[in-house]
Amino acid sequence: MTSNLLDPKSALVLIDLQRGITAAPTQPHAAEDVVARGAQLAKAFREQGLPVVLVRVSWVDGVDMPPGRTLQAGGGNYTPPQGWDELVEELDAQPGDIRITKRQWGAFYGTELDLQLRRRGVTTIVLGGIATSIGVESTARAAHEHGYSVVVATDAAADRDTASHDHSMEKIFPRLGVTATTEDVLTALADLS
Repeated sequence: MTSNLLDPKSALVLIDLQRGITAAPTQPHAAEDVVARGAQLAKAFREQGLPVVLVRVSWVDGVDMPPGRTLQAGGGNYTPPQGWDELVEELDAQPGDIRITKRQWGAFYGTELDLQLRRRGVTTIVLGGIATSIGVESTARAAHEHGYSVVVATDAAADRDTASHDHSMEKIFPRLGVTATTEDVLTALADLS
């Protein structure tokens, strides 16, 4: 990848790498591999002094879940299991990391993510997490709409099925920004030094 993949005002945003989400099977990359790559990226961003944003989805109870009709069951007064929304330990969350709690798919709406990024002068975000076609894609769309350059780490994201993951990677993300492997991002980070 070229050295212009990132700029000195880049940030890493990892979506929903939490106990309840990573416990389910994912494709085409196993959740533990996505977490490992996310942790590798987080460590490298921290070493460069660049922001790391750890996003989780959580609800106090089913009442604060997003409203609206869907064809899928599960809305209403749902109480998730204890600890399902805790970030996985492998991310090695640090006190300087930005932590965002969202209550819907995307990490921008209803949160202070944009405020925290703008205060730090961030212009480019690198995204990874689970699920590619839900939280990662929703966040990428909003990032694009907010004027950020978007880079999606292709092997640091996974979904519940390969077709959904591939659709986001092949059809959606190229219209919002660029895709690159974890290794490409790490190489671009090293080039910033």
